[in-house]
Amino acid sequence: MSNPSSPADHAVGRRTPVTNATQLQRPSGMPVHKYGGYEAVDIPDRTWPDNRITAAPRWLSTDLRDGNQALIDPMSPARKREMFDLLVRMGYKEIEVGFPSSGETDFAFVRSIIEEGAIPEDVTISVLTQAREELIERTVESLRGAHRATVHLYNATAPTFRRVVFRGSKDQVKQIAVDGTRLVMEYADKILGDETIFGYQYSPEIFTDTELDFALEVCEAVCDVWQPEEGREIILNLPATVERSTPSTHADRFEWMSRHLSRRAHVCLSVHPHNDRGTAVAAAELAIMAGADRIEGCLFGQGERTGNVDLVTLGMNLFSQGVDPQIDFSQIDEIRRTSEYCNQMEIHPRHPYAGDLVYTAFSGSHQDAIKKGFDAMEAEATAAGKTVDDLEWAVPYLPIDPKDVGRSYEAVIRVNSQSGKGGIAYVLKNDHKLDLPRRMQIEFSRIIQEKTDAEGGEVTPAAIWSAFQDEYLPTPENAWGRIALRSAQTSSTSDGTDALTVEAVVNGADTVLTGSGNGPLAAFIDSLAAIDTDVRVLDYVEHTMSEGAGAQAAAYVECAIGDKVLWGVGIDANIVRASIKAVASAVNRAAR
Repeated sequence: MSNPSSPADHAVGRRTPVTNATQLQRPSGMPVHKYGGYEAVDIPDRTWPDNRITAAPRWLSTDLRDGNQALIDPMSPARKREMFDLLVRMGYKEIEVGFPSSGETDFAFVRSIIEEGAIPEDVTISVLTQAREELIERTVESLRGAHRATVHLYNATAPTFRRVVFRGSKDQVKQIAVDGTRLVMEYADKILGDETIFGYQYSPEIFTDTELDFALEVCEAVCDVWQPEEGREIILNLPATVERSTPSTHADRFEWMSRHLSRRAHVCLSVHPHNDRGTAVAAAELAIMAGADRIEGCLFGQGERTGNVDLVTLGMNLFSQGVDPQIDFSQIDEIRRTSEYCNQMEIHPRHPYAGDLVYTAFSGSHQDAIKKGFDAMEAEATAAGKTVDDLEWAVPYLPIDPKDVGRSYEAVIRVNSQSGKGGIAYVLKNDHKLDLPRRMQIEFSRIIQEKTDAEGGEVTPAAIWSAFQDEYLPTPENAWGRIALRSAQTSSTSDGTDALTVEAVVNGADTVLTGSGNGPLAAFIDSLAAIDTDVRVLDYVEHTMSEGAGAQAAAYVECAIGDKVLWGVGIDANIVRASIKAVASAVNRAAR
């Protein structure tokens, strides 16, 4: 017999068996047998999970090479120059500007930015080449006259390429890298001499599918030729040419390589992630934790297939954690517009940090939290005698302050059928300096909800303001209601009360109303008895809308009028007139 007081006796509905949801799922029928798992790295004493990113890595933009080669319509020379100038303005010090041996277009562009003096002295341009002698010579020739330049040589090292593409052994593939490195050095010395501060980069292409010990063997052989030492670094770039593993496994591979390179102090270990699995940003960040020094990528993740790693997201992720990315993203919309023009591809509205909707909340609960977050920061700043910008950012649902990337707050809260009082109140406060009392927020949100339910879609800030005016603020151009105020005069009586004389149009007729009371508001309410209107004030809130001479004030009055309880609003340079207008607003609404 069960215990009468046990929880089971009070349960509602059928019992729910404790089970794993996968027991309810069924095989997909897809040909999973065609694919194998990715080999893990045996590194039980890995250290990267305990590391934190506390400084920006070196960045290289490959928008003009890897990004450009992936476009349906590659950039024209003018668009290339626009992109190059943008990257320089943003602060990139390493920019891959093309593949000059691939054709005259890239070669001519490299020559143009050198000959026109477009490259600042602290910027290093990089050019890519395959490991064939005639291509290397042409590549180095494109750099003649450059102040700082790097030649980036690559060859594929993965088993599939060795077997299917090259039909060569490991030693043959390694020799390609060694011979290519030697040729780069010879032609750099012959063509560039001491005029150029020259650097070298090598990439074992398809690193993610190459055996680790063989990737290390090839990199060491290349280093044996280049002889890196103090003041003579080599960049070893380990590309995820196709993203194949989880970011954690990718990090393990980087830590393994970083540990085993014999001349690590003179190696710049570079990561070049692609986004085939959708985790390029995480892969890059974890690679930095695992020992990488440098990241190659494109603005907004342009590039082959699903794109290179997104340099904007990476940089802004650092910024949002209080780490200076050393790249200027403060005008994110200009960066986005230039990228869209140069690449002829639009940035998705949900793209991190830059999309149209990334700082926008439609959900009512989100909007309410954002409004309260802004209010709390303003209150904290005022109490501390500081500005909001002096405080640590702490607004729910906004990982950064949109102003820091050149955005306004106008689009932070947008109203649709999912929105609540907080979002609507935020729009009125932000755009019109009206700080509605909480119960009035609830009242007006119902009005907007009816509008969204009836019309569907988004309600713009302009439409919210129009609805607010129509509901609370009759104007001469849009007059409605029983009472249209013209003037109000107050005076003090001998018994200390206030006397009020109001000239108004009541029900279409010119009328003079008089009343007295303990204050102008009470006197106005007393005067309304002459038109058979009984008003009780339940709540009253006022605030200034700005500072200085001619500043407007807003008054909000919650009134009981007959069997209705509703709010009225008044705005005027004189707070007394604003409060009288607020009561008149409530009376007019009650008569609708």
